[in-house]
Formats: sequence, structure tokens, C-alpha cells
Amino acid sequence: PPRSVATPRPPSSRPPKRSAVELIKEKSDFLRHPLMQELVTEATNISEDAVQLMKFHGSYQQDNREERRPGEGKSYQFMMRTRQPAGTVTNQLYLVMDELADLYGNGTLRLTTRQTFQLHGVLKQDLKTVFSSVIKNMGSTLGACGDVNRNVMAPPAVYSAESRPDYALAQKYANDIADLLAPQSGAYYDVWLDGEKFFSHEMEDAKVTADRAFNGFGTNFEDSPEPIYGNLFLPRKFKIAVTIPGDNSVDMFTNDMGLVVMTDAQGKLEGFNVLVGGGMGRSHGKANTFPRLADSLGFVPADDVFHIVKAVVAVQRDYGRRDDRKQARLKYLVDDWGVDKFREVVEQYYGKKMEAFRPLPAWKFMDYLGWMDQGDGKLAYGIYVQNGRVKGEAKKTLRAVIERYEIPVSITANQNLILRNISPAWKDDIISSLSAAGIKDVEQWDPLEAGSMACPALPLCGLAIAEAERGLPDVISRLRAVLENLGLHSSEKFIIRMTGCPNGCARPYNAEVGFVGDGPNSYQIWLGGSPSGARLAEVYQGRVKLADMETFFEPLFAMFKNQRRAEESFGDFCARVGFEALRNYQESYISEGQIKDLPTVAVSKDAAELLKSASESTGKTEAQLATEAIKKFFS
Repeated sequence: PPRSVATPRPPSSRPPKRSAVELIKEKSDFLRHPLMQELVTEATNISEDAVQLMKFHGSYQQDNREERRPGEGKSYQFMMRTRQPAGTVTNQLYLVMDELADLYGNGTLRLTTRQTFQLHGVLKQDLKTVFSSVIKNMGSTLGACGDVNRNVMAPPAVYSAESRPDYALAQKYANDIADLLAPQSGAYYDVWLDGEKFFSHEMEDAKVTADRAFNGFGTNFEDSPEPIYGNLFLPRKFKIAVTIPGDNSVDMFTNDMGLVVMTDAQGKLEGFNVLVGGGMGRSHGKANTFPRLADSLGFVPADDVFHIVKAVVAVQRDYGRRDDRKQARLKYLVDDWGVDKFREVVEQYYGKKMEAFRPLPAWKFMDYLGWMDQGDGKLAYGIYVQNGRVKGEAKKTLRAVIERYEIPVSITANQNLILRNISPAWKDDIISSLSAAGIKDVEQWDPLEAGSMACPALPLCGLAIAEAERGLPDVISRLRAVLENLGLHSSEKFIIRMTGCPNGCARPYNAEVGFVGDGPNSYQIWLGGSPSGARLAEVYQGRVKLADMETFFEPLFAMFKNQRRAEESFGDFCARVGFEALRNYQESYISEGQIKDLPTVAVSKDAAELLKSASESTGKTEAQLATEAIKKFFS
């Protein structure tokens, strides 16, 4: 088989062990077989080998657990995911996706946490029609799943290139890197278009083509249909985000690789800061799996950006573990080696030393909701879509507006939708149309809701063990009621995310409050992430039952109310005071409702004054302090 001509070589001191998926990839003729054969059978499903290959083409086989019938086995269907670098969607593609959802899906569109579409409920017999329709309307699903580079994220295209060239650069390079790392063998077109290569009107940048072919330092496999990936592709999925300094709308630190556009005072591109080693996925009960935020690696000049991307990918390809898929993400390699060793090996594939990482301003989460001025005389409008599910009357009305005005859209990393290139003269009609369909402006949503995310989870995701998309809205309503009962204002907000399993698709591990399903109607609670997304949360407690959310969170919110600093968010508060203090407060907490039912104990006036003073200084209630003191005395 073709080999890399690299000077750096992976260690060969022990015979390589490989997982079953590695063998499937190796025998597949670059992702063709047995998928091509199984797609034309009359069975409603495909085999496990074909399932693994199907992922690379942008689809997962699923089983709707709620539609199973006794004696009929599983209710098979497929989820298709698109590739949308920077979340950019043409008017034509949006309308096609909307129509496909009605004709072949479950009638809804799902916006994802990586700025793509997901179409649920597609039957096997309709797959070719759906895939070919996407491809022929300037879309793609290639590499949306599987052991390759996934969709490349960037802040959505809200501003004109003239008004904000830095944002335009982030979007351009997201698209270029998606092209650079797209599978090249042609299997995608063999499977879905019977070998017909369909060329879009947007050809890849000539520099992308040239830099992909360059093999001066061993990043490529010579004479291979897949010059970067080879016949084994990557050990696991690989995620990249591009952004500008300060804008963390893409959750930069949760990616395998991050690129920060660095410009001079005139807005001219100088190069990129590079980060590596982020990732969310983990497994319950396995301490050697964990979420991790990316580390700073260095800076590269603009002309070298594709080479550094290839170098990092090549290190993961050649050194990432292929024996254990739970340990195969880049974050484990960076964590095992340390950043300095990882940089040294990257530099061998890069062919030179990286420059020092350049200083950056503080990060801020940007939600891109509401009305925005694009800077070119036109407007953009960001719409909050509850957990990314476009459905019902809202779906019909969005289509009507998008079709009427022929406007493009963008998908945000928070599962929301932005209507772009709106003439100010259209604004009133758009507001009226959306309002009539029940589509609310962001100001009309509870801010806890507007900043939240959840994965689809039950009933379609085979990994889900708890609700997420269907469960989070009610949980948020209940948490808001607790906050208001404690006297906290309705404008109080913090980042809440929920997933139905520990894989972390909705990125709960860098939220201020993360709910991670650990059983039926049961969740691990993660606390202490930052509002900006730049700090990792930590697991606070597991096996918290859905029915107990109010009693669990009330003491924490009460402590937050009484002891927070000015303008301090809940996540920052939890990180500052620490989990020991939180647990102590929670353990001794006595609610107002409980006080009425407890025995009364008389104390002297001076003792009462001391309790009152201590309550004001510590943020604890007098009942809490008295209880703590008595318990301590008798212990």
C-alpha cells in the first residue's frame, strides 16, 4: 500500500493492535464496500460494517425506540448530516433541505452544535434520492461524520467583508480547510451519484489544491487516492474551528484544533494562532476518558496555514491510538505527550519551527441573536430555535420568508438560525410574518432558555440513556421558578446545556451548568464553566433525579444570591468558592418552607444579634448557622 515518505515515523517497538473499525476501513476500498452492495438490498437496514462506512458519507443508521412493534424488531431509519463550513447556507440549499425534510424525513430540520443540518427519519430506500438532491443543489454531506475532519466551524457570516474583514477571513479559511481535508478518493460520488462527479460553481482555492499535494515533510501518502488520510483515515473524528480574537461563539477550546485569525491594524491577515487538544467526549465510570480544553501551540504565518493543519492532522494520523477508540482522539495524545513534545513532532511534519503564540484579548461568547447591522446597508436577524429543532408552523413560515426574499441563512454553533442580506424595507413584513407563526424575538425568551443547548438524545440516538432535547425546556422552567422564589431577577442568566449521554455533543462540559444523562431520568451535574466557554466545568454530583432538581439547586442558588460578587455569573461563582463550600452550604441549608415546620429554640438576645451579624457577613441564614453551631458542638 502507499506509504508516507515522512522523516518522522510512528513508533514500531510493539506490534500494532487495531480495533475492528480499523479493519473495516482498510478493506473498504476507500469507503466503498460493502456499503454500495448493501444500499441496494431490500432490507430496511445495513450491516455493522456498512454502518461504519456510512458515517464517512454523512449518515448514521438509527432505531426509533418508540416505534418498535412486538415481533417486528427495530424500527430502522437514517439520520443525514450536511457539511456547512462556517454554517453558511445558500438560499437554494435551505429550500431543498426544508423540502427533503417533508418528503423523506420526519418533517423537521435539526440545526446542530457544529453549524450543520441534520435530517432525521430517512428510510434506506430513499437515501440515494436524498443524498443526490443535496449534492446537486450545491450541498454536501461528505465528511460530516466518520474518522475524518468534521464540519469546520467559524462565526456566522453576519458582517460584510468590507466592514469586518477579520470575520470574512475566518469564514474563508473555514471553507478552505474543509476543502483541504475533504476525502479525495471519489467514493462519495461512486456511492451516491453512480460515479458521476458533480462540480459545484465554487471550485476550491488553487492554493488549497497545491498545498494538499505538497509532501516535502511527510504529511502525504504518495500515489494514494487519499493523500492525507491513506486507506485507514484517522483514528477518530477530528474537529476544527476558526475564529477571530475574542469571539468564542464557536467554543474554540472544545475542538481538536483551533485557528485564530491574526490581522494587523489595517485588517491585513498576518497569520494564525494555533490551539490543539480540545474535545468533549468521555465515558461514565472510565477515569481515563475526560473532557479537555485546547492548549496554545504557537503562531504560523498566513502562507503556512494549510501546512500546519496538515502537520497536526498527520501527527494524529500516525501517532493517535488505533487499538482503543475511546482513547483515540487527539486530546489524549496531547495530554499524554504534553504540548512541548507534541509541538516538536508537529514541527517535523511542518518543516520548520512555529513562532510564539501571540497575545489575545479575553474571550466572550457571542450569540448572534436579534437584529444586526451587516455594515453594507443590509440587516441580519438571529432567531433562537429551541434546541435547534425547526418544526411545525415555524418551519413553514421560515421557508416562506426565506423563499419570498431569496435570502441566504447561517447556522450558529448554538443551534440557531440567522437570516442574512435583509433589506431594511423588508424588516416590518418579516417581523409580522414570524410573529404570526409564534417565532419570538430573543428578548421575549427567558435568557436561560436563549443561551441553552441540548442534543437530540431519545428516541433516535442509540447512545442516549436520558432525555435532552425533549427534557431541557421543562428543567429550565423549573430552575427559573427556583431562582424567582429566591428573589433573583428574571434577567438572571447563565449557560445551561444538557446531553442524554456522556459523549458531550451539546458541549455540557464547558457550560456553567451541565446536565449529562447517567440513567433514566437521572443526570450528572457539572458546575463551574465560564460564561465565555473558556473554562472547563467539573463534575459536582451524579445520579441526581429529574424529580429532585428543585431541592438540589435551591441551596446552590441561595448561596449564589447571598455570596456572589457584583456582576458575577453562577459559573464563575461556583469556580471561585469551590465545591467543598458549595457542598457544605447545601448540606446545612434550611429553606424558608422548612423553617416553619422545624422546632423552635430560644436563644439570648446577644446570641441572636451574633447570628444576625454572621448571617449578613456569610450569606447563610440564621437557621443554617444555628444548626451548624449546634451540630459542631455535639460532634
